[in-house]
Amino acid sequence: MAKNRKFPFGYMMQNGEITTNPKEVLAVVTIFRRYISGESLTTIAQSMDIPYNEGIVWNKNMVKRIIENEKYLGTDKYPQLIDEDTFHSANAKRVAKATSLCVISDDLQEIRNRTFCKECGQRMFRKGGNTRSEKWDCCRKECYPLEYRLTDQMLIGAILNVLNSVIANPNLLECSSESSTYTPSGEIIRQQNEIRHMMDSAQIDYDRTKSEILRLAQMQYDCCTYSEKPQQTELLKSLLVGHEQLNSLDIGLLKSCVSRIWVSHFCTIEIELINSTIIHNITERSIANGNGIECNSDSCKAADSE
Repeated sequence: MAKNRKFPFGYMMQNGEITTNPKEVLAVVTIFRRYISGESLTTIAQSMDIPYNEGIVWNKNMVKRIIENEKYLGTDKYPQLIDEDTFHSANAKRVAKATSLCVISDDLQEIRNRTFCKECGQRMFRKGGNTRSEKWDCCRKECYPLEYRLTDQMLIGAILNVLNSVIANPNLLECSSESSTYTPSGEIIRQQNEIRHMMDSAQIDYDRTKSEILRLAQMQYDCCTYSEKPQQTELLKSLLVGHEQLNSLDIGLLKSCVSRIWVSHFCTIEIELINSTIIHNITERSIANGNGIECNSDSCKAADSE
């Protein structure tokens, strides 16, 4: 069984003090040198001939953690293994590489935080960083991949279409949910009758009666439901009614109005607003939807109204 390291790679305990491990120090220095020279994390990991730890095989994440570890600069407890110029040079290269390949804009990050697979409910994964070959897909291996390539512009266009449809047709926001409801269950009614019989008894067991009344109160509380949908609907109206049609995505409006973006296997996109209203964006590749609201170009309609 693999054992976890007690000290960062390159260090060991000797005579009660943290000191350097000569063989591992050479490996640490080599990792920094080779990474600065242009080798990838994976290539470096595959070529390491000194074990990271008993039973543990090197991988790129281990190499990355070594490059990021500031303990190699030296602290009160850990001797210095890497000079500051080498350390900062390697990490500047790491950050620059990550920025060019992986980091996406804040707007796209907000969209990704809200985008989920309609088939399995898992968060959608966006591949491609800032490149032009981006692709959205489900990150769950067991789920079906999308039938078509879904791009940033297709997703943003669907969001704009829905928001503009709601701006043009505020009635789409109408929600019939009550703020709170209470429907007593059969068990509650039986409990009420039991307490009534106890209170009518000639000799009342006050402790037991009190206990049963408290139990009834908890049962009644559990049957109460509270919905914030009416308040959320009013908030949506205040944000969208009278708003000008959008030519580009307003990320602030997205954050305030949209809770989920659902993408189906066939790339049909559904926008769930904060009051739980779901609006379907109809595209050329859409399929028949169930109950809900559909929008096409500038208009939307209830899918079950015909």
